[in-house]
Amino acid sequence: MKKPYPGAVPATLMAAVLFTPLKAFSEETLQQVDQHHLNDLVTHGQGNDAFLQAFEAGDELSEFDFAANHGVGANIGEGRRFTRFPRADLDGDREWATHFPKREGGANATSCISCHSAPFANGAGGIAMNVVLDPDHTGDPSQYLERNTTSLFALSIPQRLAEEMSVELYLQREGARQLACSKGAATVALVAKEIEFGTLSLTRTNADPCDVKIDTSQLAGIDADLVVRPFGWKGNHATIRSFTRGAAHNELGLQATELVGAQDGDYDGVINELSVGDVTALTLYMAALERPVSTVELAEIGIIDLTDVQSADIAAGKHLFATVGCSSCHVPSMTVANPIFSEPSRVAGYADILFPDGSNPGSHGLGPETAIEFDMRLDPPNNQVLLKDGGVYHLGALETDAKGKGIARWYSDFKRHDMGPALSDPSDPLGVGASVFLTRSLAGVGSTGPWLHDGRATTLEEAILAHGGEATASRHAYAAMSDADAARIVTFLESLILFSADEAH
Repeated sequence: MKKPYPGAVPATLMAAVLFTPLKAFSEETLQQVDQHHLNDLVTHGQGNDAFLQAFEAGDELSEFDFAANHGVGANIGEGRRFTRFPRADLDGDREWATHFPKREGGANATSCISCHSAPFANGAGGIAMNVVLDPDHTGDPSQYLERNTTSLFALSIPQRLAEEMSVELYLQREGARQLACSKGAATVALVAKEIEFGTLSLTRTNADPCDVKIDTSQLAGIDADLVVRPFGWKGNHATIRSFTRGAAHNELGLQATELVGAQDGDYDGVINELSVGDVTALTLYMAALERPVSTVELAEIGIIDLTDVQSADIAAGKHLFATVGCSSCHVPSMTVANPIFSEPSRVAGYADILFPDGSNPGSHGLGPETAIEFDMRLDPPNNQVLLKDGGVYHLGALETDAKGKGIARWYSDFKRHDMGPALSDPSDPLGVGASVFLTRSLAGVGSTGPWLHDGRATTLEEAILAHGGEATASRHAYAAMSDADAARIVTFLESLILFSADEAH
């Protein structure tokens, strides 16, 4: 089907970028970000400066082409630093299979944007950028896992929504605990932002002091600790920070100090490859990147033109998307109660109590007292667009409704679902189920093909028809539609795009 408009829309001549980058931490050569410098800014009432400096440093780090002296790559073996495929066969002293933490794949790249590049920097990756993993070190290609590269835009949205959802669930669990202490037993149906997560059953085992046993066997789509984990295809990372240091280790071979301490875990001859400040900067950068938008929104503010027919097809497709049940998992929008993103997080379950290396984050200067914050509605520096009438439209990390509340259009319920045997992985290293995946966000989906966890779908229709398991009924409903209605759903999905005013130049 011919697309009526491009999948990624840069600003046209009617728009101009107002944001001018600040001087970054590094110019020609890379300099590690000093967490204590950022802390000093916060302590002296310059929190916004700390945020902007961290954002610019994160931008530099994401684009930087790391070299061997920075610690990029790893001792793969055979005199090599990089591999596209896992090498469990290289199990000699200091070789790939002996690295720590346990290496799942790679190292396979020298920069973040070498993989996150479609349709532009910080975006997704084509099929050639798929990641091949062997978490169990089988050395058997039939057991390898394959993962398509997702975009990095506005990652504050899923983390902040997950934080708020977990807080709701924590409160419901505590209410049930108090009821069980009083009555002897209690059952609570867990609901956060109108998403159902199953039930908890609690039984009092001791009266004074009260102690309860919690039955988590009826939970749905979430771990027993009730921490909503919005990152990773399997929902295995709660925070941008955790996701970042894991990706740096596996894909770039850059081992963060907080991951391994002052050790050379990948035996490449370099230690302290990413400072605590570096990870903070990358986290805040990805958190504050511009959000995915829709062509409808861009048309409303005059950045692009849509015909009446195109607008009608998109509206009809959105309605049909809900009619066939797709929106029950790909939830179109949620309200963010508190739009302030904080790094580190102030929510239990979303900040490291101890770093993976066993050290206390506070000993490295990372703590809630000097957390760097920004308003997701107002502060993201990118995509401030000058309109033809002289007005400014700010495509921040969150939309803002008429009452000033933050609206997130992430198209996910942040739950894990069984997608059926056809999409199943050959193994289940995380123990969540080989066919179980986190609901993929559809924000920007019109710009980020190929689709599905391994990039097997070359069209959005292929992706829809590959759904099974809990999504079988929706797939059947879509397949039973007329060609015209099915095309309207695809048209709606194609309208959910990535947009960067920077790409106008």
